[in-house]
Amino acid sequence: MKMANGRTVVLFAVAALALAAVTFAYVRQTTAPSEFQGWVEAELLFISPDEAGRVDTLSVREGDVVAAGAPLFTLDADLQRAAVAENEAAVVNARQSYDRAKALLNKAVGSQKTFDEAEAALRSAEARLNSVRTRLERRKMASPAAGTIQEIYFRVGEMVPAGRSIISLLPPGNVKVRFFVPQAVLPTVHIGDTVSVRCDGCAKDLVASIRFISAQAEFTPPVIYSQEERARLVFRVEAWPEHPEALRVGQPATVMLRPAAGVSHAQK
Repeated sequence: MKMANGRTVVLFAVAALALAAVTFAYVRQTTAPSEFQGWVEAELLFISPDEAGRVDTLSVREGDVVAAGAPLFTLDADLQRAAVAENEAAVVNARQSYDRAKALLNKAVGSQKTFDEAEAALRSAEARLNSVRTRLERRKMASPAAGTIQEIYFRVGEMVPAGRSIISLLPPGNVKVRFFVPQAVLPTVHIGDTVSVRCDGCAKDLVASIRFISAQAEFTPPVIYSQEERARLVFRVEAWPEHPEALRVGQPATVMLRPAAGVSHAQK
C-alpha cells in the first residue's frame, strides 16, 4: 500500500513537471517579442540640373554640412548668356514696334489690328526673355535644405547629362529606423508610439517616433497560410529618431517597444 502511494506521488510529480514544461513552452511561443532587428535608413535628396552641361565650379565637399540656400555647384552658362543677350535685343525691337504702333493709333493713322499685333509681339518677346533668364539663373544650384553632403557624382570639368544627379544631400530629418514586426505584435504598434533604439557604438537612451506602418505583409504572397506559416508574416514599420545625428546610415539597430505606449493606447 505504501509502495502504491509512493508510485502515485511520483506519477503526480512527473505529470506536474510535464504540465509545467508544456505551459512554459506554450507561453514562450505565444508571448509577443518586444525587441526587433532593423537598420538605419536615409531619404536622400538627389540634386541635378535642369539641362545638360559641364560642371564649372563645386562649392562643397563630401561630408560638408550646408545651410538651406548655400551654393552647391555651377554649370557652364555660355549658351544661356548668349540666349539672354539675343532675347534682350528682341525685346528692344519689339518695344520700338509697339511704341510706333501706339503713336500711329493715337494719331488715328494706324489701325487697331497693327497695334494689337505689336503688343502681342512685345509680350511674347518679354516672356521668352524671362524664360532664358530663368535658365541662366538655374545654372547656379543652391541647397534646397540644410543637411550633410553625402556624395558627389560629377567633378569640375565633367559633362553632366540632363536629369543626372550631381550631389546627394541628407537633411537631418530624413534619417529613420526601419524594422519589421510579426503580425501577432502588429495590433500593439501604433502611429505616434515611441520606441527605444539601440546599436553598437551609439549613445544610450535613443528614442524614435513611429510614423509609418505598412498595410501589407512583406516577402509573402497574399494567400492563405497555416498557423505556423502565418506566424512568419512580418510588417514594415518606420520610426524617426529624435536625435538623427547620433545614428549612421546603414547601421544595424535593435528596436524595443515601450509598454507604456501600448498601455496608453489601450486605455484610449
